[in-house]
Amino acid sequence: MLLHIPNILSENAVSECRKLLDNAEWEDGKLTSGYQASKVKNNVQLTSEHPVAQEIGAAIRNALDKTPLFLSAALPVKILPPLFNRYDGGQEYGNHIDNSIHHMPSDKSLMRSDLSATLFFSNPDEYEGGELVIEDTYGSHQVKLPAGDMILYPANSLHHVRPVTKGTRTSSFFWIQSMVRDVGKRSLLFNMDNSIQQLS
Repeated sequence: MLLHIPNILSENAVSECRKLLDNAEWEDGKLTSGYQASKVKNNVQLTSEHPVAQEIGAAIRNALDKTPLFLSAALPVKILPPLFNRYDGGQEYGNHIDNSIHHMPSDKSLMRSDLSATLFFSNPDEYEGGELVIEDTYGSHQVKLPAGDMILYPANSLHHVRPVTKGTRTSSFFWIQSMVRDVGKRSLLFNMDNSIQQLS
């Protein structure tokens, strides 16, 4: 299930975050990727320990806790602290599948990555290319959302980011372990919850 969740962050919140991100010190994205991913990854990232990443990451977590659509769809039990990346000058990220297991930085405990999320900080008219392309059983889906909006999708999906040929694409990405591992059962519960809310 691919789910577009609008307005995770307000326009004002995005603007404040952009100021911090634009002035941050970025590093080669390959430094935080595994052997296979490093072959197809060409972007820059903030380290998870960077003060800007921690400040904006906390704001994202707070916003997610107040977003009923996200809570209903993800049924989160663990959320990895948000990371941040940037693409420009033709940078891209080739086809890959995200790691199935991550370590929580707080206590080094393991978490299962059931869902991937990308939260956009650049509006579509600020850059050319840079679509997040996600493959699933229904085909290929190109995602390019307004700043402050988020896409939620299965972490085992094959996906890539097309080259950014003009402008800059900045976003946050992170993974979620759900209380319900099976995607079919999770989708069923999400649809039931939506129906109940509509009836109410």
